[in-house]
Amino acid sequence: MIDNSFHIITFGCQMNVHDSQWLARALEARGFCEAPLEEARVVVVNTCSVREKPEQKVMSTLGRIRQVTGNSPRVLVAVTGCVAQQLGEKLFSRQVRLVAGSDGISGAPQAIERLLDEPALRLSLLDFTSHYVEREPGADTPSTPVGFVNIMQGCDNFCAYCIVPYTRGRQKSRLTPAILDECRHLLDRGAREITLLGQNVNAFGRDTHGDGVSFATLLEKVAALPGLKRLRYVTPHPKDMGPEDVAAFANIPQLCPRLHLPLQAGSDAVLKRMGRKYDSARYLELVASLRDARPDIALSTDLIVGFPGETEEDFAATLELMRASDFMSSFSFCYSDRPGTRASRFLDKIAPDVQQDRLLRLQALQEELSQRWLDARVGQECEVLLENASRREATDDSLQSWQGRDIYGALVHVPLPAGDHTGRLVNARIVEAKKHSLVAEATGQPW
Repeated sequence: MIDNSFHIITFGCQMNVHDSQWLARALEARGFCEAPLEEARVVVVNTCSVREKPEQKVMSTLGRIRQVTGNSPRVLVAVTGCVAQQLGEKLFSRQVRLVAGSDGISGAPQAIERLLDEPALRLSLLDFTSHYVEREPGADTPSTPVGFVNIMQGCDNFCAYCIVPYTRGRQKSRLTPAILDECRHLLDRGAREITLLGQNVNAFGRDTHGDGVSFATLLEKVAALPGLKRLRYVTPHPKDMGPEDVAAFANIPQLCPRLHLPLQAGSDAVLKRMGRKYDSARYLELVASLRDARPDIALSTDLIVGFPGETEEDFAATLELMRASDFMSSFSFCYSDRPGTRASRFLDKIAPDVQQDRLLRLQALQEELSQRWLDARVGQECEVLLENASRREATDDSLQSWQGRDIYGALVHVPLPAGDHTGRLVNARIVEAKKHSLVAEATGQPW
């Protein structure tokens, strides 16, 4: 075991992945080195509690860490993120000596160093900050074609089913100059695509911490940075997506024609109980306006099945709206109670077998919609941002299969001459649609 070694296990959304990547760089800047779980002195479990299953995975992971390390007191275990915020000091054990919530993770590097120096100490970093706290710069990572940048923290929506405002706190927008500086740094390090992250990105700047820059204006400022080829963002909220946000898809060439637009349910009665603050008609109007602005836009979504009180007619309305919106993909889940939320107190819960039946029917429809979207791509020209070598075997022995994403975020496999093509772009023509990806042939050389 190396004294200054660490291992990070991450659950949850892209924001959690981004937090873990920052923490790794911050520890490396302090002289730590990454190591396998079996050899690490510090083990960090960065957690998600949006749904029940990831929370259960955290507990299972802590058990696995105890088995691998023999429950040695020399191994410092830290639990960070949403489950840490939710359960707090209940997580303390012989090895778990640091719990840091979503805001507290910024202080985790210093806390880890202190805990290694003081073996009897335990620390909890669970207070929400009053503003977005800029994090210390970490060690530079190797150049990467895709970068992620947080623009805000927390959420003010308090949807009936959602634990996020309780685990990530109220909305705090980041200052625009800091966002632009981080984007410039990523571009200088080789990024060609940037994704802006936030719980409710369209509401950027509308809280008391904003600096007067709206989300649409922020998109324009980021798009104007030299070297940026593609721009994306997650996650918007339909109730906050205004005409200027829609127009950005027509007016900003770098903004990719792909949008993840959470629906959650297609029934107006269910949407009202969820506290989503839009109805099915408003959602469809938004879809129509997006397609007017960018006819080729590809939409994906989030869907909750079996929300308390959901009838078969309500569920049928969700399927109908899925068809009308023609989603290229979706993330779908059975409803589960989250502690402290309004919906957890609703009495008209749906039986698990009914939930599961509806989920399978919904996912079958989504498979149909997704495959239809992929099939329609065959014969189209595309530009692929290459990320890494593909496991798919090239049909020509002189070529190597590479994979990357097109502007719609679809995974594309392309046979190319041997060499390192990471971060390069290649023009290609789609020749085959697989179940969850596309196969293309290059029509030009990577650049």
